[in-house]
Amino acid sequence: MRASLIQIAVDPDESVNARRDRAASLVVSQQGADLVVLPELWPVGAFAYTAFEDEAEPLVGPTHEAMAKAAAEAGVWLHAGSFVERAADGALYNTSLVFSPEGERVATYRKIHLFGFDKGEAVMMGSGEELVTAALPQTTLGLATCYDLRFPELFRGLVDAGAETLVVAAGWPERRRAHWTLLAQARAVENQAYVLAVGSAGTHAGIQQAGHSIVVDPWGEVLAEAGADEEILTVEFDPARTATTREQFPALKDRRLGLAPPR
Repeated sequence: MRASLIQIAVDPDESVNARRDRAASLVVSQQGADLVVLPELWPVGAFAYTAFEDEAEPLVGPTHEAMAKAAAEAGVWLHAGSFVERAADGALYNTSLVFSPEGERVATYRKIHLFGFDKGEAVMMGSGEELVTAALPQTTLGLATCYDLRFPELFRGLVDAGAETLVVAAGWPERRRAHWTLLAQARAVENQAYVLAVGSAGTHAGIQQAGHSIVVDPWGEVLAEAGADEEILTVEFDPARTATTREQFPALKDRRLGLAPPR
């Protein structure tokens, strides 16, 4: 399976419309990939809180339309990162979308763990309530967004729901980059799953982004890692290795706490 992680840069001098068009072009350029992934809140920037209200969109709005079209044109499964969704009741959400190679939306995930403590996203947005997976022909994706990476119970829940490949779309700050790498590897090891974690580059409202998108295998080995600037990180991996790893080292079968009901 070939995955392309688009570590797009957010430039404050580039308009949201221009960046949306550019992101779509980058997706289309990845024809031949099986899966393409974009980062968190790339239309506005994850820390550009003052832009959230003005740039919020309905679920089926400009970003949805552009990404659906790009997925179909490229013929790829597309995790379109996330955008600021305005729900019918006016509430804002940090919402991720997954599209099929035909451009059909197959999954919608509203970020559960909101960052900022008593400010920013944490007070401006509503929290999602549902774990979300997406079944691809080669693997089942489990969806997470940025700050979610710090909450292992979310990922264990995704594994219980059948996830084999964990996808994290993020806008992670440079000053905590060591945590990004450590946590991505930890989530892979403890869940015996691939982790595809894509961050953004550039500067969001004065916050330097970490970049360093990373792909980790079920044993915790780093298969590929990007640098700090905008780039497309492409990696080929064998999704079947998740099942093989779980068979060879069946640690998940020895769980005693927080067990999910039998499926």
